[in-house]
Amino acid sequence: MKIKWLAHSAFLITADSGTRIVTDPYTTNERHRHGDISETAEIVTVSHSHSDHSNAAAVKGNPLVLNKAEEIKGIKDKSIKIKTVMTAHDDAGGSKRGPNIIFCFDVDGVKICHCGDLGHVLTDEQVKAIGKVDVLMVPVGGFFTVDAAGATKVCEQLKPKIILPMHYLTEKISIPIGKADDFLKGKSNVTRVDGSEIEVKAGKLPASAQIMMLKYAL
Repeated sequence: MKIKWLAHSAFLITADSGTRIVTDPYTTNERHRHGDISETAEIVTVSHSHSDHSNAAAVKGNPLVLNKAEEIKGIKDKSIKIKTVMTAHDDAGGSKRGPNIIFCFDVDGVKICHCGDLGHVLTDEQVKAIGKVDVLMVPVGGFFTVDAAGATKVCEQLKPKIILPMHYLTEKISIPIGKADDFLKGKSNVTRVDGSEIEVKAGKLPASAQIMMLKYAL
């Protein structure tokens, strides 16, 4: 399977079968100047209702839109399994910014966890509910989400083999979040990928956690 970082918290996951999943599609505006999302997909996941994560209408192909923490139904590709774990968009139980859904995917035997706009470190119950993680998509920019220290703690809690930072400041974003530098500071397990896409196969994962910095595609 392949994972492509579109921009911000939007990724395109493509299964070996060809089934495509888009996570947290954003709306382009004066604060988010990354290119418009125009991908075709069978499934779209939305972690919460804010406009930089919920533009499911931009995704072509009449996809199944998953935006609630409930039993997942309607996935036609039986090789793909998805579950949800409820969290909060802040460190006050959601009282500041509302709820946040973590989506856990099992695609071609690879377990992917997309944290959405996670605003806190995880509880023991949430860690247990998420389970094994091979690839972790985690926000690192702070302010609206966990900051560098919080993201580092979440990585320690979930113990993924591949870490894909997201939701951080780029030259095309004008919101008060930080760059990825603070998250990367002092870490030696960083690979800067010359492109926006990686291929991941079960049984061929890194022996220890690797942070892979993708280039945004849009």
